[in-house]
Amino acid sequence: MSDPNGQATSPEPESPPEEPRTLASPPPIGELRVGDQLPTRSHTPTNVSLFMYNAAVWNHHRIHYDEAYTTQVEGHPGIVIDGPLQGDWITQVVLNWIGPQDELVRFAYTNRVAAHLGETLTSGGRVAAIDIAASLVELELFVVNEQGAVTTPGSATVFLAG
Repeated sequence: MSDPNGQATSPEPESPPEEPRTLASPPPIGELRVGDQLPTRSHTPTNVSLFMYNAAVWNHHRIHYDEAYTTQVEGHPGIVIDGPLQGDWITQVVLNWIGPQDELVRFAYTNRVAAHLGETLTSGGRVAAIDIAASLVELELFVVNEQGAVTTPGSATVFLAG
C-alpha cells in the first residue's frame, strides 16, 4: 500500500471481532448488535414435573411419565421430555428478555432431537438481525442437551418499543 505521495505504508491492522454480549434485557435498539446473547436457563425436569406439565396441558401420552410403558412398549431409552415443554422454555427466554412495552410478534420452533429424563437442557438465544426503522429484532433460539446438540431450534421476532 502507499499513501497519496507514493510512500509505502503498512496495512491497517484489522480490528478483532467483538465478543458477544449477554444482555439481561434489550438496550435501545440502536445499541443492539447481531450476536448479542439472551441469558440462558438450565432445566432438569423430574418425573413429577413432567407429570404435572402433561396434566396441565392434557397430554396423556405415557412416554412423558410412565417409564415401564416408555421403555418396554415404545422402546425409548427413558421417559421423553416433551417437545412443547421445550418450546415453552424458549418462549420464556424471549418473554423474560423483553420489557413490558415490547411485544413478541412471531414465534416458531421445531423439535429435532429427543431428550430424556435425567438430562439437563439449556435454553437461550441470540440476536440474528435488527431492523432499526421498524423496531424489530429477529432472534435465534435454542434448547441444547448436555452434549451440545440442539434439541429444539426456534426463532422469534420482537418489537422493541423503547
